[in-house]
Amino acid sequence: MNFISKYAIKAFLGLLLAVILFHICIILKIIPYDITWGGRLTNDAEMYVFETISILINVFLSWVLLMKGNLVKFKLSNKVVNGILWIFFAIFILNTIGNLFAKTFFEKFFAILTGLSAILIWNILKEKKTTNR
Repeated sequence: MNFISKYAIKAFLGLLLAVILFHICIILKIIPYDITWGGRLTNDAEMYVFETISILINVFLSWVLLMKGNLVKFKLSNKVVNGILWIFFAIFILNTIGNLFAKTFFEKFFAILTGLSAILIWNILKEKKTTNR
């Protein structure tokens, strides 16, 4: 694994930690949920469901990144790990486009984070091509 991939994994893990903490702050009502999810959440029950799912997805992505970086003992095959990362890459690209067209500035700001996430995944995935030549 090259330096750029290792750095991208570590940077992305840091970003995911910040995102998980953000979602925890929403659950704890430190951050109001009406400024997230496009303002579509109408009650606390919906917020708890959406935020829990978000946290689980971010923990799953962190676990996949730990496997990609050989930072955990249990590991799925590289093909599976790369497949999962390609799916997340597509999701982050689509999410970036969606955030750019969001109604609130707060959500438009997240286009920066989702775009950065896509760039980091791209750098992690392109490493595979350079090492297999």
